[in-house]
Amino acid sequence: MHPPHVDTPPDAPASARTVARRGAVVCAALAVPAVLLTVLVAVSWHPLVSADGDLARTTHRWAVGHPDLTHACRILTDWVWDPVTMRLLCAAAVVWLVWRRSAWLLALWVAATCALGTLLQQSLKALVDRPRPVWPDPVDSAHYAAFPSGHALTATVVCGLLLWLLRRYGAGRALWRTAVTAAVVSVVGVGLTRIWLGVHWPSDVVGGWLLGALLVALAVTSYARWYGDVPARPPDGRP
Repeated sequence: MHPPHVDTPPDAPASARTVARRGAVVCAALAVPAVLLTVLVAVSWHPLVSADGDLARTTHRWAVGHPDLTHACRILTDWVWDPVTMRLLCAAAVVWLVWRRSAWLLALWVAATCALGTLLQQSLKALVDRPRPVWPDPVDSAHYAAFPSGHALTATVVCGLLLWLLRRYGAGRALWRTAVTAAVVSVVGVGLTRIWLGVHWPSDVVGGWLLGALLVALAVTSYARWYGDVPARPPDGRP
């Protein structure tokens, strides 16, 4: 599959053209497995359903047998990595961008991407309508259909957008490494807690990760395509 052709304005900076080209490749690389996994879940492909069931049953036994760890997972998934918490972080970033006045368009882009993630998540849940795992001794509960995991998708979108903003505004090395570490821990951690608590099949979480990453890649690529990519500056404003 060839990556989609991306045209950039002839006067766009080289960095914008590079981001657009690389972004198109990344988007294609993420779209293929995301669409394929969605189709396999929708048609209840037996090998996938079987693997999901085996993994879910194993992790559920562990969750029942380790109540303290399970309680910690509930705190993390319900408060620290909850979609509401993630959206509040995104809202704070949007407010900061609006406060800068010159970055209102970027603020709109970030807000629209986050909102699109919620819309995509709920639309796919309604369309695929995958039942959640059911246990005789549940350790947690959740609402709506299973695929994709809203926690995993939202964390991926918000963390990806925040990393994009940090990169654009020239975050220092220490801040950047800390942010990347926090983002990876959050995205991976929230997915694992959803599986551990028995409210999602593993493929629900993988689907949330793929779709969230695809949305971020589309946002970054389209912004570079249409508006260019402003060279990043260090936090102190030095060129």
